[in-house]
Amino acid sequence: MEGDPERRTGITLERGLVKGQEIHSQNPARLIEKIIRERILDSPYWKEQCFGLTAATLCDRAVELTYIGGQYGQQRPTPFLSLIFKAIQLQPEKEIILEYLAAEDFKYLRTLAAFYIRLTFPAVEVYKLLEPLLADYGKLKLRNMNGFRLIHIDEFVDMLLTEERVCDIALPRLPKRIVLEDMEELEPRDSALGSELSDLEDDSDDISDERQNNVHNNKEEE
Repeated sequence: MEGDPERRTGITLERGLVKGQEIHSQNPARLIEKIIRERILDSPYWKEQCFGLTAATLCDRAVELTYIGGQYGQQRPTPFLSLIFKAIQLQPEKEIILEYLAAEDFKYLRTLAAFYIRLTFPAVEVYKLLEPLLADYGKLKLRNMNGFRLIHIDEFVDMLLTEERVCDIALPRLPKRIVLEDMEELEPRDSALGSELSDLEDDSDDISDERQNNVHNNKEEE
């Protein structure tokens, strides 16, 4: 008896693999670890809400989100994680992802785009596209194994830029910003704090100049 071809060759096919362009030299689906991928594919949300989605209708689903996160309860994937995986399968055009990212009125759509960019875009683009969101202090609900907690968009983006795992997903390696600056691939970034300090210094200089002028004028009057 010859049996099943997969058993004869010892090959086990993985569910959810993507037919398309590789990302980071691998099948895009493998950006999500296999065990989490299997949980997503078996989840009711995936079966009921993600079937037949396109880049346009994915946007509609993302707008409906009320929280972000990885797994919760008995290792159940969140809708956010399911939509991230669906985006990986669909591989929307870059322009579409940038439209999602620019949707300031729809914070969960914007957050979905930020996570997708961190997973799939080159390092230089990750910094250029995500760093502006460090000035976005909009509130987000984050769900994990311990329940819900409140965070802000800038916190979430900082996690994407500095941590190895976010929402239970191992992120692709991201070079330190200073390394890319030394390679002249990124311009040094002025932080919001740095700008505020610079403004304070300018104000201080203006006050000092004004005092000196007042002293000078008083002496002339004498």
